[in-house]
Amino acid sequence: MKNILKISILSLVFINSLALGSDKKEDKMTSKAYLAGGCFWGMEKYLKTLDGVLDTNVGYIGGDQSKTTYNDVKTGQTGHAEAVEVLYDNSKLKYRDLIKFFFRIHDPTTLNRQKNDIGTQYRSAIFTNDTDEKNTINDLIEKINQSKYFDSEVVTKTENFEKFILAEDYHQDYLVKNPNGYNCHLINPKQFSFE
Repeated sequence: MKNILKISILSLVFINSLALGSDKKEDKMTSKAYLAGGCFWGMEKYLKTLDGVLDTNVGYIGGDQSKTTYNDVKTGQTGHAEAVEVLYDNSKLKYRDLIKFFFRIHDPTTLNRQKNDIGTQYRSAIFTNDTDEKNTINDLIEKINQSKYFDSEVVTKTENFEKFILAEDYHQDYLVKNPNGYNCHLINPKQFSFE
């Protein structure tokens, strides 16, 4: 009886370790990116359409307070930017391709502005997790500027990721809930001429 009990316990431990192992494998295939490019409603709408994106959340990032609200951020006084947290499958979508798409869905050549939205809360910024991401962004900006894809130079800043504050529930999937809601973003149909 003791042997059967030991075998049963060992079997459960083995099965649990397999399950935990598969979670770890799954975690290795998912990554997060934090992108700010104007009003987060339009950014989220287009980022959701990209193959390999698993989920998105909108929120506030890059400010000097650990808690904030939309009413605080919209004043431009907190240092936060409206941003999208993108959870993506890195086996289907490479970080470089995600960032290239990001540059096509907003105007990265206007400082602290997207169309009628003006202020640091609408800045073009990418919040990086590591040096590899920074290097990818710097390389892309250099190539975009050399290609003259835009009439002006890219002013997108890289900032270190520190904390993402989830926006209020009514902002999540805003343009899904309000299809005729405000959106200052469009996908530029012109592809980049470089790889």
